[in-house]
Amino acid sequence: MAFNVQPTLENDDILLRPLAEDDFAALYAVAADPKVWEQHPNKDRWKEEVFRNFFRGAMQSGGAFAIISKATGKIIGSTRFYEQDEQDNSVFIGYTFYGRESWGKGINPVVKQLMLDYAFRFVDKVYFHIGADNVRSQVAIGRLGAVKIMEESVAYVGEAPRLNYRYLLEKPAAKL
Repeated sequence: MAFNVQPTLENDDILLRPLAEDDFAALYAVAADPKVWEQHPNKDRWKEEVFRNFFRGAMQSGGAFAIISKATGKIIGSTRFYEQDEQDNSVFIGYTFYGRESWGKGINPVVKQLMLDYAFRFVDKVYFHIGADNVRSQVAIGRLGAVKIMEESVAYVGEAPRLNYRYLLEKPAAKL
């Protein structure tokens, strides 16, 4: 079985399903809060025209998800798999954001664990790009065991390059 960068993943609380064009309004309702983006590299993504570019890039990536709360049935954020590298046996997880009503509720680790459990069936390494000023995400990814391995400039579709840190999480050794 080949790695599918846009499967449907779920547990009792969260559904990750492929992002669809008709998700724009619901996802923008989550993204329209400037506080969501204050630590991200592009702090203007709360503006509709800037978010529209972000959404277009998410759709073009072929690996973006709508994050849905099963309790409410509503979209609460988005994330994606990207840059799968067969030679390096790796994939990136990133471009993750949640509305403030989801903060501090343990949702991010649950979402990341769903994605990691799936990814590690196919790859040995998962990388994360995190903005240099995004302390909240740096702490969160560190709690999962990821380690900062480098700093690099990353350009998003239609945006200027910005300083990001690359984190690595390797596949856990098989238990005997």
